[in-house]
Amino acid sequence: MSWGISEEGSGRSDAADRAVVERLAAAGERVLVVGEDRPIRFSAGHRLLRHDGKCSRPHGHNYEATVRIVGDLGAEGWVVDKGEVTDAVDEFDHRFLLESGDPLVEAFEAAGDGDALVVLDAPPTAEVLSVVLEERLRERLPDRVSEVAVEVSETSELCAGGI
Repeated sequence: MSWGISEEGSGRSDAADRAVVERLAAAGERVLVVGEDRPIRFSAGHRLLRHDGKCSRPHGHNYEATVRIVGDLGAEGWVVDKGEVTDAVDEFDHRFLLESGDPLVEAFEAAGDGDALVVLDAPPTAEVLSVVLEERLRERLPDRVSEVAVEVSETSELCAGGI
């Protein structure tokens, strides 16, 4: 079978479609990197309750994320749709990231801004955000994905993750 270009609407048979899917599956695992040269950006506020310095005060960052996904190609010809990756990261955009038990959670909810929160089970550090994003992506992506690694940059000096 050729990997040549075919014209759209060429009337390929179901058997030919199955052959292409089998050929893609036989190609082995591939790597998709989203945000390597142009990171996925999101803006969010947070505070670190267990910090003795200024990070214990509410403040914000313009974060950048890079996502690396390893898996087999699907019938669409990709490991996963890039939009699924950016949608997961976008859930943090223009939100306030707080640890469960932070009194600000109640304050946001009392003010009617509970939808502006992402409440985490751990401190909202770049390291934790990378783990949370990896977990969320693993839950959503197809079974053909074998590895997900996310790197989150909080500032140009601070970057954390599994890449």
